[in-house]
Amino acid sequence: MQLSPQYKELLDDALERSGQRSTKQREHIFALLLEKRDHPTADEIFARAREGMPSISLATVYNCLETLTDTSLIRQVNFEREPTRYCPNLTQHAHFYCRESGEIVDINLPDQLISDLMATLPNGFSAQHIEIAYHGKCGECHD
Repeated sequence: MQLSPQYKELLDDALERSGQRSTKQREHIFALLLEKRDHPTADEIFARAREGMPSISLATVYNCLETLTDTSLIRQVNFEREPTRYCPNLTQHAHFYCRESGEIVDINLPDQLISDLMATLPNGFSAQHIEIAYHGKCGECHD
């Protein structure tokens, strides 16, 4: 799995700013997340990673995910008691979680809505990120 030059540069820059370096494993995990943006769990990423890198360990996958999260290249997505999932979409967006199929879909949020939500904060408060999650049934699972 190869990263495009654009994403390779993004990865290298983010890692360099945090005092780390790019590795084949980090590149591989980042490329997997970018290729199929379906919010996989660490175990799902591990299974995918082994197809192209059979010697990679689950511990390495977890370490790569932690590094990518710490450098703000991906975000963790959590739903109640479900396993943590990973999202490479760093724009302001919401997630829709289908309780029937388990599918997670990114929902784009208009800039005006984000501004309106930020304006509701009390004086002196500031937020870097807003998390909005919808829970329900997707169109394929809806009765």
